[in-house]
Amino acid sequence: MPSIVVSPPIFRQAVDALRAVQPRPELRLVDIAAPRRLAPHSFALGVELADDVHTPVSSLDADVDATGRLVLLYDPDARDAWAGTFRMVCYLRAPLDVEQADDPLLLAVGWSWLTDALDGAYASYTALGGTVTRTCSARFGDIPGPTRSDDVELRASWTPTDSEFGRHAEAFYRLVTHAIGLPEVGVSLMTDRHS
Repeated sequence: MPSIVVSPPIFRQAVDALRAVQPRPELRLVDIAAPRRLAPHSFALGVELADDVHTPVSSLDADVDATGRLVLLYDPDARDAWAGTFRMVCYLRAPLDVEQADDPLLLAVGWSWLTDALDGAYASYTALGGTVTRTCSARFGDIPGPTRSDDVELRASWTPTDSEFGRHAEAFYRLVTHAIGLPEVGVSLMTDRHS
């Protein structure tokens, strides 16, 4: 008979703190399964662009598909590689316009989106690591859709150094909104009024 793993209070409190932070209205929370093999206890939340949201990138293509996942891992037997008992893992995929995709600084800028988001949310962390990947796809023949599509993917993980887990959720939402081109709350995008 399989054993039932009961989450310890410290993990449940961390999950509650993550759930208490809501994303901006431009983002929609989606249910996703938490990974089971990475740690004894895990929780995941996902976000995607809400319907009828227009961003600088989404105005180029009606089928923008930006997604993000934030995973909380907890192992009461502290792991040396984590430098703690908790680990945050995030994944982000966002579309790029051609000018962004061709920018030679894109990968470094993509990483700065994460570090700026963590610092801006006052999320305390250590052991931060990850990758930023640019992908470009070209369609040929009778496949519908744009002839070229470009995306950026960011995968990262870090160890929180305090119990303010809500700040890590806030940082994640900041990362996603920045990657899809939404301005900071209270800031409007400048647009060409003659078009």
